[in-house]
Amino acid sequence: MDIEQIRSALTSEINTTLPLESDENELASVLIIIYGNNPFIIMTEKAKILKVHAGEIAFPGGKWCAKDQDLLETAIRETKEELCLEVSKEQVVGQLDNVITLNSKYNITPFIAILETIPSLKTNSEVESILHIPLESFLNTMGEDNLPEHRSIEEMYTFTFEKHNVWGASARMLRQINILLSEKNLL
Repeated sequence: MDIEQIRSALTSEINTTLPLESDENELASVLIIIYGNNPFIIMTEKAKILKVHAGEIAFPGGKWCAKDQDLLETAIRETKEELCLEVSKEQVVGQLDNVITLNSKYNITPFIAILETIPSLKTNSEVESILHIPLESFLNTMGEDNLPEHRSIEEMYTFTFEKHNVWGASARMLRQINILLSEKNLL
């Protein structure tokens, strides 16, 4: 599986319109960054001092605010703030279905960016660490999340990288990627 096959499988129409059915305080977006010839995906370990999602493994992103033109701009802005990484709208190739977080009830729009390489990244205070995860082996760790406190919604999954367990909204986004790549026989 190379980056061009992934680009082809994950390219989709991008809809930056704000959803009408959501309270605007609950709107958020993330940027799923895939890079390199032997593809990696970037995730972050959230700082333990955060009020919401502390210590969780997530994609760079955050809440929409009124100064953002749309949710794609939110994802790009938040990625720059959290990782000092400039991503252009032209590098964003697609979008996944929205996902609602279990605890905070954010309605998250996930966008996918494909980059050739990644420069040196620098975290802000919201990020404990940056994870560069080999995509194919990571997606193959998918399992069902059977923790009772996570089962308030029907579809819950987990993915594992080293000592990190990815669950909740991030895992549901990864499952969408897993399905799209499997449909193209890439996994």
